[in-house]
Amino acid sequence: MLAPNLLAFPDGSAVRTPEDWRRRRAQVLDTVVSVEFGGMPPAPAATRWEEVSRSWEPRIAPPGLRYVCGNVRVEGGAAPFSFGMKVWLPAEAKDKAPCPCVLTGDDGWWWLTTDMVNEALRRGFAVAAFNRCECARDIFGPRDPARPELRAAGVYPLFPGDYGAVAAWAWGCHRAVDALLQMPEIDPARIAVTGHSRGGKTALLAAATDERIALCGDNQSGCCGCSASRVVGAGGETLKSISHDWGQWFGPDLASYGDRPAELPYDQHWLCAAIAPRALRVNIGLGDLWSNPLGAWEVHKACREVWRLLGAECALAISFREGPHRYWADDWSRFLDFCAWRLAGGLRPLDLDRRPDWAD
Repeated sequence: MLAPNLLAFPDGSAVRTPEDWRRRRAQVLDTVVSVEFGGMPPAPAATRWEEVSRSWEPRIAPPGLRYVCGNVRVEGGAAPFSFGMKVWLPAEAKDKAPCPCVLTGDDGWWWLTTDMVNEALRRGFAVAAFNRCECARDIFGPRDPARPELRAAGVYPLFPGDYGAVAAWAWGCHRAVDALLQMPEIDPARIAVTGHSRGGKTALLAAATDERIALCGDNQSGCCGCSASRVVGAGGETLKSISHDWGQWFGPDLASYGDRPAELPYDQHWLCAAIAPRALRVNIGLGDLWSNPLGAWEVHKACREVWRLLGAECALAISFREGPHRYWADDWSRFLDFCAWRLAGGLRPLDLDRRPDWAD
């Protein structure tokens, strides 16, 4: 069992019921969010979705689909703030019933292709995308108090604090959910979030801290994401490496554990398990040693005990494939298979030409 134990309270008593888990989950989140991410920006006084344009997108087929561009405007902070978001809606959205939606903050990183959007739309999913770097800059290097300009953009002037960029990006996902809930075409009970690499870390934190997100699809988030800090396979990224090279992503306390990951008061199974009993699917490339496939498997095994306790073990899945650090079209297809099963009441037959990886 990966330490520390998820299913034990600090006094050593066991977590035995779903009601116990609700209390334990609050402790788990408080620890992980404060130590790893430096806290979270607070919820704003209000979030307003401002639609700018609605048109047919010529790159997307079949005709009848709608392409919506707008701004997510956040109110009530120390400074005005907004970021852009685009939403592709399937032809039947709202006409038949509100549709499920896949949200990503990876816009601008080239992982979300036209073909991937097309596939989601054919299955009846809306797709929403924003560029998380509008919420916080993505800067290589350790946290550096001598460089205040690194925290002078995005959400920091709105809500100053010690939180890292991943927390700001996850907060952006929450505000995007606020906006999606103002669109009558979107079903508020069927919103999924996904991301690749640092975007996967963002998706995990966003889903763990916002129960309005029904499903999380993490693609190769690795260290400080879906993979353990205590168990690192050959060639895997270590806590010392990531907290130095990408210190701006995290809170100020994480780097102090770089040489002593075994002394962390948590490991990444805590972050992932905070999503339970909602759905989580992790995807790992076996050729991506830096993302630590061995550590991802250990996290998955430890998490499974929580979903099992809650009677929702089928809502947790992990997939391993050959290949490098990428979000490939087949990764997206298998993620949509899982979304369709968990959120859309079954798979569309024309899309299922193989046994799903989560069906065994």
